[in-house]
Amino acid sequence: MSSFKFKDKDIFYLLEGDSSKPKLLILNGIMMSTKSWDPFMKTWLEHFQVLRVDFLDQGQTDKMEDNFKQSLQVELLIALLDHLSIDKINLVGISYGGAVALAFATQYESRINRLILFNSNAYTNPLLKDIGRSWIKAGQTRDGSLYYKTTIPIIYSPSYYEDKIEWMKNREKVLTPIFSDPKFLDSMERLTLSAESFDVRKKLESLALDTMIITAEEDFLTPRKDQEYLAKHIKNAHWITLPGIGHASMYENPLLFASLITGFCLVKTNQFDI
Repeated sequence: MSSFKFKDKDIFYLLEGDSSKPKLLILNGIMMSTKSWDPFMKTWLEHFQVLRVDFLDQGQTDKMEDNFKQSLQVELLIALLDHLSIDKINLVGISYGGAVALAFATQYESRINRLILFNSNAYTNPLLKDIGRSWIKAGQTRDGSLYYKTTIPIIYSPSYYEDKIEWMKNREKVLTPIFSDPKFLDSMERLTLSAESFDVRKKLESLALDTMIITAEEDFLTPRKDQEYLAKHIKNAHWITLPGIGHASMYENPLLFASLITGFCLVKTNQFDI
């Protein structure tokens, strides 16, 4: 187990692979943890030294006592990179992690080689804020089944949810006890609230690094218009859409998810003379 101190909190991280290879830092979605990326590690470790981290109030990192702003997670990341003496990384974020990645990029662009944003947006809009508030209300009931029904089905595309219904039912059995834990629900409430003030719209046009923006066609939390905005306001943006996929794109098509990250981070910009 690896950890370091940040503002008197123990931050859990994993740094794996050959240190001579390019560095890849991947940031969790709000309900994810470092363990969520285990199925991808064999592939990524062939090409990268991979850094994973549990945000504050997430996974094996210490929990907070009070509400905080998402910008604190950015401070955590720069402290982690400095702690590990890592100068530059390829940075990948999905959903909540995509917001943190964007905020990090607007402050520390020189520390990033390539930026990849799955299912991300430039600010927490009113719809997303109200969805988050519904999660909080469900969590305050301490009813794990209600919290599951409020948060999980919406992250998948309708076709995937129907095709995988037996897997979904089993997942509900596994997650409901976790979603009944007051400590987990309090952490989720703080994480959800931390994102409410996120807004980097005025800072996007200053970004000049190569950025890949991925839209999931059937994402109901961060829909296409959110990534279209990013693509129009980041100078060197490359924007693609994944058809028939929902917000949890890494689960619905893991092969494509892993391939996009690997390819975009490894291809050199100056190798094509066309």
